[in-house]
Amino acid sequence: MSSRTAEVSRDTLETQIKVRVDLDGDGSAELDTGVPFLEHMLDQVARHGMIALRISAKGDLHIDAHHTVEDIGICLGQAFSKALGDKKGIQRYGHAYVPLDEALSRVVIDFSGRPGLEYQVEFKRAMIGSFDADLLHEFFQGFVNHAGATLHIDCLRGANAHHIAETVFKAFGRALRMAVSADPRMHGQTPSTKGVY
Repeated sequence: MSSRTAEVSRDTLETQIKVRVDLDGDGSAELDTGVPFLEHMLDQVARHGMIALRISAKGDLHIDAHHTVEDIGICLGQAFSKALGDKKGIQRYGHAYVPLDEALSRVVIDFSGRPGLEYQVEFKRAMIGSFDADLLHEFFQGFVNHAGATLHIDCLRGANAHHIAETVFKAFGRALRMAVSADPRMHGQTPSTKGVY
């Protein structure tokens, strides 16, 4: 399988973002977004997905983090789509369950070419420190819309908001790792009975 790296830039009146991914990376992350909690979550994705991730972002954080978080999701989705190319020979589907103390989340992904998000995550409080928990949905919506992926995220149980978010992102990373992995039995074929995505 050839090099699966991609770089994406987005420059708007609200944000300036650069994302680089290496799907066959070492789990390292270089993150400079101005949103520390999101960086903590993205570090989980890199580490558990064994994806090298580099993201820099400048956004209108004087308003709030909404545009920055959403646009990072958009750029990450674009980068995955670009790095995967025609997606021939990949597993395509990935899933993971991840616990953290009392919290347990399940993430299932299909790089189907069709964007779709089912997000069943409830937080008992609106804020995780200074981070608005609602923005996690916006991040994942941006990702699926631009990665062309179907993504199901379910928090099965949990009380601590930080634990819940961390299980979601760790499971997301591990599901990504499975889905983008090469399946040698596919012999470079498209994993679809249609023959295309």
